[in-house]
Amino acid sequence: MNRARNIPEVEYELLKHLLSSINITPLEAAMVKDEHSEKRFQSGVSNIIELLDNMAERRLHRLPKEHPDYKPKE
Repeated sequence: MNRARNIPEVEYELLKHLLSSINITPLEAAMVKDEHSEKRFQSGVSNIIELLDNMAERRLHRLPKEHPDYKPKE
């Protein structure tokens, strides 16, 4: 990875890192006690993953053109 070239690139890389590296197992063990809390937990996790994916997607056009994930704005 190269040096940070702009703030959106840092935000994008941080979001990608969060999505791929966070271990939620301890939180799940603490919060899930039955099938109903399991369903709520999974729904909440899914919602947050979708939110973070969307945040990352909105930064793709602001990445440096040399970045492998760069996409021009449509």
